[in-house]
Amino acid sequence: MQHDNGLTKSQAQAIRHIREYALQRKIEAQQVIDQILKMSNIAEQTFQEAYAKLRSHARVALHFHPDRPAMGFRTVTHALLEQGSYRSQFETGISNGSLTAYPGGVRDLWEKDMFGGAYHLGESSDSERPKYGALDFGFHPDGPAPSFGSCYFLLYPGVSRRSTFTYGGSQDAPPEKGTLAEFDDMMAAILKDTFSRDYALGMKELTPGKWVYHLLTYLEQPYRLLLEREPSRNLFHYIEAQVHGSIHLKDDVEFLVADPSFKGMEIGSILEQLCTKYGIKLAWHQGFQMNAADVPSTYRGPAMPSLAQRIASNQMINARVIGEAVQELMREPDRWETRGSQGEMLQELKYIWHVLVRFGEPAQ
Repeated sequence: MQHDNGLTKSQAQAIRHIREYALQRKIEAQQVIDQILKMSNIAEQTFQEAYAKLRSHARVALHFHPDRPAMGFRTVTHALLEQGSYRSQFETGISNGSLTAYPGGVRDLWEKDMFGGAYHLGESSDSERPKYGALDFGFHPDGPAPSFGSCYFLLYPGVSRRSTFTYGGSQDAPPEKGTLAEFDDMMAAILKDTFSRDYALGMKELTPGKWVYHLLTYLEQPYRLLLEREPSRNLFHYIEAQVHGSIHLKDDVEFLVADPSFKGMEIGSILEQLCTKYGIKLAWHQGFQMNAADVPSTYRGPAMPSLAQRIASNQMINARVIGEAVQELMREPDRWETRGSQGEMLQELKYIWHVLVRFGEPAQ
């Protein structure tokens, strides 16, 4: 049963559980915020104006690999085009992170703990489960969490109001959690990182003052930065978003930022059709490419150089080349058995994508 806000009982309870948790930590978080504002000579009024911008304009990005096989469809992109909605890991059976979204699996147990059992009520279904993304504050062309996909949807700010957040991936059970209305725990963590490291969320040389200026200046108009900045190559430092409720491409997605390796190919054509059909603005970021001979053995393991040679096209790897390897692995696992099991190879292909993001050159 859905409530007036479009959320089911389980979804509303999950958000309420996180909000109540954040309220318990609010006083301590506000003390941290106040101390850093004072030490950084940031006026309270200026900070509150920036905070209001965040609450009004913060956007969630949903990363995905468009050419991966999808349950009942050739690829994720074919499924998106036909279904018109972005579905949870429990529905699709695929993930660019933990492949454990099934009853009793690790992801299932994480969600049970994180949301106080909200999604384990008797009437809760897989379609009600949260969809995972990351808050996008930096507006780097490769997105806030490129480890999870070469392309990403940038949602309208209203979706953030029915999302919950953790400072980092929920698989690590970070203590900082919140909602957009109760965001102090996250804000305190960001300010601590900017104050002590001059870095937060993949954004370098970021002091508390620069962070506040960034919120005031850019959050309303993300496209001012989206295709002008260098890629962040940020694999680990993000605010994970758990979106509760349905994500309809027509109503909830404003931008699709896609990898150029698919441009002029079948997947690229379908992405263009998808944007036309659902009224989404399409942009192509610079992408990543890399000579297979340059793949190091010291990042993501010693198997990476030989894997790069195995999958390279004209000695180069990019997002499309990696996707083609995944497709072949799923169709013909026997061709890969000398390297390892299908599960092991999926993990290695995930890692070679990380290598490409970390070390690859812009493709255009």
